[in-house]
Amino acid sequence: MLAGPCRRRMLRVALASAAPLCSERGAGLPATRPTRSQALGSLKCFLGASKMEMTGVSLKRGYLVVEGNDCMGPAEEIKKQKVSECCLPKDGDRLDSDCLPTSETEPKTPEVVSAGKGKKNSGAQLEEEEEEDGFSEEGEEEEAESFAEMMKHGLTELDVGITKFVSSHQGFSGILKERYSDFIVHEIGKDGQISHLDDLSVPVDEEDPSEDVFMVLTTEEKQQLEELQLFKNKETSVAIEVIEDTKEKRTIIHQAIKSLFPGLETKTEDRAGRKYIVAYHAAGKKALANARAIRSLLVVGASSLPYPRKHSWPKSRGSYCHFVLYKENKDTMDAINVLSKYLRVKPNIFSYMGTKDKRAITVQEIAVLKISAQRLAHLNKCLMNFKLGNFSYQKTPLKLGELQGNHFTVVLRNITGTDDQVQQAMNSLKEIGFINYYGMQRFGTTAVPTYQVGRAILQNSWTEVMDLILKPRSGAEKGYLVKCREEWAKTKDPTAALKKLPVKRCVEGQLLRGLSKYGMKNIVSAFGIIPRNNRLMYIHSYQSYVWNNMVSKRIEDYGLKPVPGDLVLKGVSEAYREMLTMDNLDIDNMRHKIRDYSLSGAYRKIIIRPQNVSWEVVVYDDPKIPLFNTDVDNLEGKPPPVFASEGKYRALKMDFSLPPSTYATMAIREVLKMDTSIKNQTQLNTTWLR
Repeated sequence: MLAGPCRRRMLRVALASAAPLCSERGAGLPATRPTRSQALGSLKCFLGASKMEMTGVSLKRGYLVVEGNDCMGPAEEIKKQKVSECCLPKDGDRLDSDCLPTSETEPKTPEVVSAGKGKKNSGAQLEEEEEEDGFSEEGEEEEAESFAEMMKHGLTELDVGITKFVSSHQGFSGILKERYSDFIVHEIGKDGQISHLDDLSVPVDEEDPSEDVFMVLTTEEKQQLEELQLFKNKETSVAIEVIEDTKEKRTIIHQAIKSLFPGLETKTEDRAGRKYIVAYHAAGKKALANARAIRSLLVVGASSLPYPRKHSWPKSRGSYCHFVLYKENKDTMDAINVLSKYLRVKPNIFSYMGTKDKRAITVQEIAVLKISAQRLAHLNKCLMNFKLGNFSYQKTPLKLGELQGNHFTVVLRNITGTDDQVQQAMNSLKEIGFINYYGMQRFGTTAVPTYQVGRAILQNSWTEVMDLILKPRSGAEKGYLVKCREEWAKTKDPTAALKKLPVKRCVEGQLLRGLSKYGMKNIVSAFGIIPRNNRLMYIHSYQSYVWNNMVSKRIEDYGLKPVPGDLVLKGVSEAYREMLTMDNLDIDNMRHKIRDYSLSGAYRKIIIRPQNVSWEVVVYDDPKIPLFNTDVDNLEGKPPPVFASEGKYRALKMDFSLPPSTYATMAIREVLKMDTSIKNQTQLNTTWLR
């Protein structure tokens, strides 16, 4: 939390409107003291312990290092991505997904049970173990009931301090994210433009290789070359026989190897009257031996070793290929891991301005270092639930937080409100706004909230940290995590528990690996194996918990009117002190012995007024049909849906824009006046399915 002279500035309530008031600095104080008139025009809350305006993901340390505005969600299995033979590596375990998603994204809370039927793939593409947009008709009620039963142990808004509303209209019920396609997010770039996928063409570049380079190698040859590239085999070269030998064919094979496997060189050899293209490491045998020795000593993944060289890149071309990524039902980290897997590159060569939700359709800008638009566009033929387009070459990458916000298109199905109630609710959202709470996804979905782990870290209660992360808990989790937790509870043996996990990069797996390495008496070092930003997420969760409670207290005591002390630690200071004292923390001494956990703070707005607000009530009979077109639908020339004047169900379609680090679910909560937690939404949807 706060260190040195800044520590007394922690967790201050202040006043704000939608317009910025003071500059946000690492220490959490404005560059100049605001005047009273400025205070009256702005309603802000100060968030102690860290600047929470982060909206992005850093990939510099490990595979899933994240910062942003979402919290760890439920455990998820690594899924097989639908791909065609053209780009499916056999080395399936290289997909850097975690069993516990640790990306911080736009709202992903109310993932309710859906009633639709998932899409089917065709052609040469493979089956995918993917979360479908609904159940099969047989047994759908049983699955809904089962999930609802698990979520009985989940958190509600009351559990995390979300208790107040600022509008006076009468609420009504509606189902959020009945289908993931009911929630669409378009990023607003640093130029203020909303990102859309509307162009799949590839910039013409004479220096790009021909399209044949992506098809000339067999799956087996790609596997052998990848193992050679990553120092996984004992051979020093791979020989590929040239069938139907021509100079043109040999040239294509040379280009394919050098383009797809950076670090490898090629030469042509004549063996017993047959032509072979021989691939080998450009660094030579000595460097290859050294790399293997380093790999064996460090016991690290081969992909973390630097390649001897990069393939050539035109000097006249910008080093970064920027593109628009359209994705369905994948969070940004999962998407980056999938792209890096099939491009055979490290995830940290990608950059972006912010992460986006999983259970949604999202559109955002991505930049990647020295990967051609041609190679990226080729993935459109291979990957399901992704589309890449709007390619351009730029000199610089993207930076976290550069975005101006996100534009949301949301459908609330099966609403009960009258047209007049909807009109009042949406006018209130447009004119008054909503309380800028941290959404439910900030706190996890099981009976062990993530803020409890953050509190234990700040208390230096490391045994409790270990137990909270690893102990069995009620709630929605995948089977292998349940078995891992049961093994831990039974044996307290980190090695035995680790064997229950099919993937080791989740938070639980990383902690168990650390305990195996450093022992049970050195939990601090074991916990330190988890990437830094993942560790900080627990503290961010506790900060969010304190923020939500203090904002509720501030609204309850003073409403929306500005009062003296809003920009300094007065007014609700005793409430802060009392809350932290109950948690065995001292607001006057928040310096942590581990520097990473002594963080600065920032002001955060209490009230957010969405921009570009519009809405429409539509009626429909089939709950499986989409109620608006996506960017891909528009690219394919699909006509927009036409609605009848009467129907079995009513839905509210709403559009609005929000600044970074705010939660659309909290705006929707203000409209409906109802709990947006997964627990409540699941029970609501289960009742509707009956």
